[in-house]
Amino acid sequence: MRVWQTVRRALEAEGRCLLVTVLEARGSAPREAGARLVVLPSGGFYGSIGGGTLEWQALAAAQKELKADDPSFRLRDFALGPQLGQCCGGSVKLAFEVFDTATADTAVEFATREADGAFRTVGHIGQRNIERRLCDDEDRTSAGAAVEMGGSGEVIETFGLNRRQILVFGAGHVGKALILALAPHPFDVLWIDSRPEAFPPVAPEQVRFHPTPEPVGALDDAPDGAFVVVLTHSHALDLQIVEAALGAGRFGYVGLIGSATKRARFEKRLREAGLPGAAIESLVCPIGVAGIRSKRPAAIAAAVAVQLLARDEALRAEEAPAPIRETHGAEAGT
Repeated sequence: MRVWQTVRRALEAEGRCLLVTVLEARGSAPREAGARLVVLPSGGFYGSIGGGTLEWQALAAAQKELKADDPSFRLRDFALGPQLGQCCGGSVKLAFEVFDTATADTAVEFATREADGAFRTVGHIGQRNIERRLCDDEDRTSAGAAVEMGGSGEVIETFGLNRRQILVFGAGHVGKALILALAPHPFDVLWIDSRPEAFPPVAPEQVRFHPTPEPVGALDDAPDGAFVVVLTHSHALDLQIVEAALGAGRFGYVGLIGSATKRARFEKRLREAGLPGAAIESLVCPIGVAGIRSKRPAAIAAAVAVQLLARDEALRAEEAPAPIRETHGAEAGT
């Protein structure tokens, strides 16, 4: 969920909303610090802090606050075991913030930032909300943390995400199913086909249509680390795309729909084309996680979406910098 874009839309629609944030999660908790809910006065909500009793009680508390004449900022601690009767055994600290037309400018500013990717804010807990400003280079923060609690009510938060681009080549049955399977996940998708009429009238908001007579050319403008999924209507075109993607040596995933027999034939032709063995070995074919035997488009798409999520998480873990260790008090010589 894009938090500030959701807050902005909620304010435009209903004039008031409440943001629930997991500020701290200790022990076994259903969601991590940084999980959020946006709750509307009409009863609707977006996002999740883990479901179950915790979320049900948070929603009830949010509605009570939204109906108050003078809503205020609240922090609440929940012990998941004895207090809520859940088996998790951990505890969470939740923040409840009401936004209305008086704070709409903040929502608009942060929503614009969020559309461009990840950004951080530093703030202090105030009377009505967390009084946030954009982080600058001098703000102390650990790299990659979603929420950090400092002293004297300081809160450093990360919003948005640097979304990985996925190039999906092919708008056939599996291509259409894959686009829907990827819709809830944090990817930007470029959907490529040489047949403009193959695209549906509409697609999820993070999907961009790219009809072109030269699909291979779409690789040229793709960012390093992008994922490439090849499932066109033509084996000859599949081979051209796979050869170009593997030859570039800069993509985080290159997957090809097909059987083990198709892979063997492609490997032979890729070797004849002079591609290095390591590049050929990196080709994912067949695509999708193991264990799914169904050949229905929706089943294939589900298996591929899981594989892409796993690869994305693995690469992000490899790329994440080590946390910054800070010193305070006597340890810092003060």
